[in-house]
Amino acid sequence: MNGWQSWAVAMGVLVCVSLLVWIAHGLVRESLSRYRAVFTETARVRMGEFFFFVDVNQLWFAHVAIIGVLAAACGILAQSWTMAAAGAVAGAALPRYVARRLRARRMRRFDEQLPDALLALASALRAGASLQAGLRQIVAESQPPLGQELALMLREQRFGIGMDQSLAHLHDRVPTESTSLVVAALRIAADTGGNLAETLERIGATIRARLHMEGRIRALTAQGRLQSRIVGALPWLLIVALHYLEPETMQRLWTTAQGWAVLALVASLDLLGLWMISRIVRIDV
Repeated sequence: MNGWQSWAVAMGVLVCVSLLVWIAHGLVRESLSRYRAVFTETARVRMGEFFFFVDVNQLWFAHVAIIGVLAAACGILAQSWTMAAAGAVAGAALPRYVARRLRARRMRRFDEQLPDALLALASALRAGASLQAGLRQIVAESQPPLGQELALMLREQRFGIGMDQSLAHLHDRVPTESTSLVVAALRIAADTGGNLAETLERIGATIRARLHMEGRIRALTAQGRLQSRIVGALPWLLIVALHYLEPETMQRLWTTAQGWAVLALVASLDLLGLWMISRIVRIDV
């Protein structure tokens, strides 16, 4: 092959590689932009549900920093690009998990505050106060999240939104069975009338009994839930311990296709076991 032919081949390879890099850069940039848009919009909605207003761009940079830190930590500790990728995936899934846990805790706290609020509203109605006045009194005396949700409902009504629509928005924000009972009772009372105070007292007693039963169930199943966490963490703790005790032997687990297959199998069986235990200890009331 002549010199000019070698030069032409080298230039062709360079052009092809440059083209592939340019295409890959465009795809990665577009995917990252799309992911950022989805993340910021979801974060804005979730933070609005929690009445926690922060700059979503700051949350995005924090999210990227968490992904980088977890990826670097897993990669350095395990000396494997595979574990670095696993750390990045875990960092990407962490905000969604935290938001789901915070949302569940907020709804549980709302249900716990609801019986006392219903009894106070029923007492205000029996004393001759209107429904709006009773709700304003509860808002002034209640702690978040109940006070925040009811205050938002009253604010919507002051802006011209009807009672049915504001109650529907309340149920959308707090989609629990307790909220469904209260919303149904208020809608029926607004449409047909009736003894709303007595209805609210009965709903409050029902919700209180339900919460008491759920507390007893959580206490009875606490040991099973703790065992599931221990059983789920035990394989990974054992892998980490063996990695430091026998690094040469465990190195094949991180650097070979067979090792990755074993890790995938362990993760699948671990998740399956956690799911089965959660189904066993879960009792719907």
